[in-house]
Amino acid sequence: MYRELEIPNIREFAVYTKNGGYDALKKALGQTRKQVIDETKASNLRGRGGAGFPAGVKWSFIDQNNPVNYVAVNADESETGTFKDRQILENNPHQVIEGALICAYAIKAKAVYFYLRGEFWDVGHALEKHVADARSAGLFGPKSKLKDAEGKSFEVDVFVHLGAGAYICGEETALLNSLEGKLGQPRVRPPFPANKGGGLYGEPTVVNNVETLANVPWIINNGAEEYKKIGVGTSTGTKVFCVSGHVKRPGNYELPFGITFRELLYEYAGGPLDDSKSLKAILPSGGSGPIIRVTDEVLDTPLTYDDLRKFNSILGSASVIVMDDSVDVVWVASKITKFFKHESCGKCTPCREGTYWLDKVLDRILSGEGKPSDVDLIMNVAKNMQPTTLCALGEFAANPIIWTINTFPEEFKAWVDGSKQPVEEKVAVRPARGRGTAAPAPAGD
Repeated sequence: MYRELEIPNIREFAVYTKNGGYDALKKALGQTRKQVIDETKASNLRGRGGAGFPAGVKWSFIDQNNPVNYVAVNADESETGTFKDRQILENNPHQVIEGALICAYAIKAKAVYFYLRGEFWDVGHALEKHVADARSAGLFGPKSKLKDAEGKSFEVDVFVHLGAGAYICGEETALLNSLEGKLGQPRVRPPFPANKGGGLYGEPTVVNNVETLANVPWIINNGAEEYKKIGVGTSTGTKVFCVSGHVKRPGNYELPFGITFRELLYEYAGGPLDDSKSLKAILPSGGSGPIIRVTDEVLDTPLTYDDLRKFNSILGSASVIVMDDSVDVVWVASKITKFFKHESCGKCTPCREGTYWLDKVLDRILSGEGKPSDVDLIMNVAKNMQPTTLCALGEFAANPIIWTINTFPEEFKAWVDGSKQPVEEKVAVRPARGRGTAAPAPAGD
């Protein structure tokens, strides 16, 4: 995926095609749709957006006899600590376009929609140009020069859509709602997006993440067996790990599944930012996944979809946020809760009200007015949210509470028994608009 590191200007259509770009699409069009789906299934390519669902299996759910099917490319990238999809789209967009077109052929789709979060306006406008370049070259669209295995013109078209910038629109049904011009809120399932009535405009739709689709051309070109030689077990291929926080070299690292936390954080990310401090905790999947206390056992754990389960955590989109021993975990739980409270779409009561109460009680604890019973209270609220919310956002909001309490109970105890006193939070100062004066604003605002 990160060919831009080796091939300058791979983002440009001419450079991409000169280096084998769109050969996989042409190869796929020479095969039957079933062959393309079977090859993708055999590769064990799993969704890179967080859920890890096998991509080929998702494609196989689509009814080939349905007259209208769609592909929706999830480029919302809202998870805290995740910044890989933007980099891929900025530097190697044609690889994603090619992967999406192969998917479109495989499921007999009429159109591909790229859904980007609103803040990615510059990426979106650049992507429109890259799509236009490929369309002008006759790779797809009404003037397509390519034929499929049945001898028919490959007339799928591609469109770019910018959302308004909401975390919930990374959830696939909320994304589809937003594409249709409705409120970005999740739908009740079933029907699922792959089924009639559940996808875009009610038609069967595959929703795949940017990084997932970027893997597809390589699989078609080289075959599933070669792909499975990279990675381990059911976690095949490479993964882009987004590393941020208290490390010397934060950034995106594309590495095979199966490397350990120790290799990722010390060999690639340079180890603790401050050598006088030690690493304390990791959020392996941004704010939505359970926190892990750093131990030697954790550091030597292979990074796969399966291995993190023994710590009751998940790999998710591999947005690895690292914290050293200067960090107060209760403060972390509060910050993440405020994020999810802000991003709750408000459609279902457990999420809307639950995030409000979690935030309220955590604020009380951090102000030094918390009681021991407050810890039980927020745990109770969080556990009641998990099985009752309409979509995963409610579960994600509950995770930082449940697992920071389970993993670092001594820190909550210190706050509520009075042994830890609140420290006035530093405030950021920013210019007031149009006045040239400065006005204080809460940190993180």
